[in-house]
Amino acid sequence: MASPAELAAMRRAIELSRNGALTTPPNPDVGCVILDAAGATVGEGWHERPGGPHAEITALAEAGERARGGTAVVTLEPCDHTGRTGPCTQALIAAGVARVVVAVADPNPVAAGGAATLSAHGVDVESGVLADEAAAANARWLTPFRTHRPFVVWKFAATLDGRSAAADGTSRWITGDEARADVHRLRAAVDTVIVGSGTVRADDPQLTARLDAAGVAPAADRAVEQPLRVVVDSAGRTPATARVRDDAAPTWIATAAEVGAGPDGRVDLPGLLTRLYDDGRRYVLLEGGPTLAGAFWRAGLIDRVVGYVAPALLGAGPAALADAGVTTIDAAIRLDVTDVKAFGPDLRITATPQDHRKA
Repeated sequence: MASPAELAAMRRAIELSRNGALTTPPNPDVGCVILDAAGATVGEGWHERPGGPHAEITALAEAGERARGGTAVVTLEPCDHTGRTGPCTQALIAAGVARVVVAVADPNPVAAGGAATLSAHGVDVESGVLADEAAAANARWLTPFRTHRPFVVWKFAATLDGRSAAADGTSRWITGDEARADVHRLRAAVDTVIVGSGTVRADDPQLTARLDAAGVAPAADRAVEQPLRVVVDSAGRTPATARVRDDAAPTWIATAAEVGAGPDGRVDLPGLLTRLYDDGRRYVLLEGGPTLAGAFWRAGLIDRVVGYVAPALLGAGPAALADAGVTTIDAAIRLDVTDVKAFGPDLRITATPQDHRKA
């Protein structure tokens, strides 16, 4: 059974894991705390970016010799394979760690098996400690293993009274520069952006991740990889001159004829996500308008909400969300708010549907 010091260390490791939310994808968000033999914290780390040191390696480097005979507390089972970096299991064994406390077993068959390897080398391993909390923090990476579809984040911008545009259709700009810059950082973290053809025809967005506009300098050793732009276009009406057809990023115009049609004759959304999953896509940002967002909600395909709310009122105009299949207050989609952050005058609210709390 985990000790009080180990439980506290796991909570800290979960907190650390969230630091890589925008830089770690497509890798998992992982945090690690090293305790010395007396139970004191001597090292901390989180996985910051693909190709960089894993959380355990950073924490071990900070701990140094104080890790010998101590405990590694980590949110995800240490990897047991050589990819762009070496296996964390071997680093833990070489450091002389006596015990490893794990929250969540690694579901990736390529990297799994770390607990067994550690045990075979005489390391005491305990798994499942604060597993639900750690899984929720790493849901973006864990969900595709469970659902066999990408993790879907619905992003919207709205006024305080829930309007996504004015009565005359104008919507630029509801939020300010700082909030829009944050959207570019979010786009840079995902591998796919989805919109509807109506949004393309109305707003003609480019849907690229422009970190220069976000005031962020890309890492010198890692170029920004633009997300795939997917236009859900049941009848194939996306204009030939639309900016999403430029060469700034790859684009897929997903039609009902290609993907398959649902009961309403429109693009089958579960089928669309299956196609993306089969193509190796794991992290989707849904930026479509209220109609497409409502269709995703009705299909139960949204895992996280990121809403940018401006302190403004319109009183009329389209709502941020159209028909989501809710007809009574008892059927309301309830959310757990996980983060609130100010960007200039605007607020970014991050929330998770209550039926998605466990990854």
